[in-house]
Amino acid sequence: MRKRNLWSAGVLAGLLLLGACGDPGSGDAAPADLPGATDRAAPPEPSASSSATTRQRAARNAPDKPAPKVLYLGDSLAMENQDVLGAQLKDRLGARYRSAPYSGTTLCDYLDGTGEDSLVPDKDKAAALVRAQRPDYVVLQFWGNAWGYTPCMKGITYDKQRDKYFDRYAADARRLAAQIRGAGGERTRVVWVLQGPDAITPDRVRRVNAIYEAQARASGGLVADAGKAVAPGADRYTWVEKLPCTAYERQHPAYCTEQGAGRTALHLDDDFLHFCLAPTTAKSRPCPVRSPGIRRMTSVVAERVATDLR
Repeated sequence: MRKRNLWSAGVLAGLLLLGACGDPGSGDAAPADLPGATDRAAPPEPSASSSATTRQRAARNAPDKPAPKVLYLGDSLAMENQDVLGAQLKDRLGARYRSAPYSGTTLCDYLDGTGEDSLVPDKDKAAALVRAQRPDYVVLQFWGNAWGYTPCMKGITYDKQRDKYFDRYAADARRLAAQIRGAGGERTRVVWVLQGPDAITPDRVRRVNAIYEAQARASGGLVADAGKAVAPGADRYTWVEKLPCTAYERQHPAYCTEQGAGRTALHLDDDFLHFCLAPTTAKSRPCPVRSPGIRRMTSVVAERVATDLR
């Protein structure tokens, strides 16, 4: 486990250099350079049976339920996760899947009415996509954008205006849930993805997750605690670079990066936020390599949707 000396000036400077946006890794990509809505499939995992066989099994288990439609929105965490989540939802549930993540964003970027202050174009706003796609589930994954990178936050940052930051974030969560509900009606449920530990400001992500949980209770949404899968069992909000391999990871060496020690890496050495084990690039992209942290988190999200369908 890496020693918790992450408050040093050098580390903080490195994080700011990565993104300066509360979502390090978005690089210097302008909104026009970022991928829009996608429906690509990730490369198959080494243990996965064929999609056709898995979907047939899902159909036998729930013959009266049509395959769900799932829309996935979020920041760079969703950007790197999107193909793996799509593959899991399709393989496990036969889901019809669409994703439209944008790196460097926060909740307000997906709200109607933000105009030029948003990093998300109007065609990919949450309500617009819900009206067009008519999903059963809208999965939202946002780390929290603590450094005010996106213009729609109006310069409100966690370090300088802490109470105002949380008030604004909670208000945006309410507005986004209301806009999604207004566009999708009773059929559409929001799945709020809880985030993993924050290496720099551990209490911030705890409070962001509390906002997601409160909003889910208030509006009939769901919570998927994906962040718990990338935290040590003894402490949900302690950041670690590596964790013991799971049984699945031990059986599939690509996911157990230090087999001799029985541990696997969740992050690259120089990136304390993202879970893709390939370096970030200026133009954001889905993660191109098998990454244990991504698989752990997306498995939790897929299971939450599956549980709700039972």
